[in-house]
Amino acid sequence: MMLILIAGPYRSGTNNDPKLIKINMDKLESVALPIFLKGHIPMIGEWVANPLIELAGSKEIGDDIFNKIQYPTAHRLLTKCDAVLRIEGDSKGADQDVKIARELGLKVYYDLTEIPDAK
Repeated sequence: MMLILIAGPYRSGTNNDPKLIKINMDKLESVALPIFLKGHIPMIGEWVANPLIELAGSKEIGDDIFNKIQYPTAHRLLTKCDAVLRIEGDSKGADQDVKIARELGLKVYYDLTEIPDAK
């Protein structure tokens, strides 16, 4: 069983429009259940970061509080993960997650079909 970070666009291409960010989040979350059904634990950095950002008093997406929490959360999570699923879409943050994952020696998948079933 693996803990798999799902990496892909969140803010990228949205100009911080909440509706477009929601579409990106929906895409990230759309692969969580299939990962779970393969016997693994899916993780999305925003599942952890967003409540922390709110608790810290962020007033808008991209403010200083948001920036101090969002990416560092994913980077910390990567130290506990076994793999990353990089979904489609331009994203500097997701590309950075993949770079860090490779440095940590984690498996990087680019398609759900590449992820083996848990034993």
